[in-house]
Amino acid sequence: MLENPRSPRVRQVAKLAKKQRRREAQLFLVEGPQAVREALSSASGSIQELFVTASSAEKHPEVMELAARAGVEVFHATDEVLAAMCDTVTPQGVLGVCRFIDSSLSEVLVPGVRNVAVLHEVKDPGNVGNIVRSADAAGADAVILTEASVDIYNPKAVRATTGSLFHLPVVMGIPLSEALLALRGAGLRTCATQANGTDINELAESGTLAQPTAWIFGNEAHGLAAEEAAQADIRVAVPLYGQAESLSLQTAAALCLYQTAFAQQR
Repeated sequence: MLENPRSPRVRQVAKLAKKQRRREAQLFLVEGPQAVREALSSASGSIQELFVTASSAEKHPEVMELAARAGVEVFHATDEVLAAMCDTVTPQGVLGVCRFIDSSLSEVLVPGVRNVAVLHEVKDPGNVGNIVRSADAAGADAVILTEASVDIYNPKAVRATTGSLFHLPVVMGIPLSEALLALRGAGLRTCATQANGTDINELAESGTLAQPTAWIFGNEAHGLAAEEAAQADIRVAVPLYGQAESLSLQTAAALCLYQTAFAQQR
């Protein structure tokens, strides 16, 4: 039982909340029973060790069973120790330490890829995590984060994916121009969201979205720069029927990914 929240072991785990330490160790934190359950169930085998409180072990026996099947070492800890290791104010009593599960462009842009999300200069980890979750729900094949976007292994981003990080590949640190070139080479049409673009409903009705499609989403505050949007094959607008000035990034991304999924399923 780990009881000292200031022990070297506890501090070593807690440091994984920092990007530099994650990069050095090639490890990241997964908090909460749902996300840990998905990590343990995935084929990646990424969880290296698991920390649980006594009450959480009793409350989530399926997590303990999955850990035993995967051969993951489980450490029991007090509530104070979990609080010291976790990034959240109110930990859920289950914390996994996982190795990085990076993917490369060449690994994901294979024959048959039809629906991809590219995030460029997206800075909010919650937005990144939620878009990964939406991409997973829409059956997308991959998410690509350009070099100017937030780290997917940021604890808040990982939590926001609610386990979807372990369901589809995420490529990180790619320049936008390189991503666009690779996507076109793989036969995908690139679409950039822009207020003065073609109405997304027109593209859906014309059958354009039924073709392999990659969506480029820009920064939360200012979107894509004009020169960046111009690099895409099509500029696309999501119509606003009410009085709202704009949609949130994660809502617009979910809508675009689902419009593509609907068209391709039909």
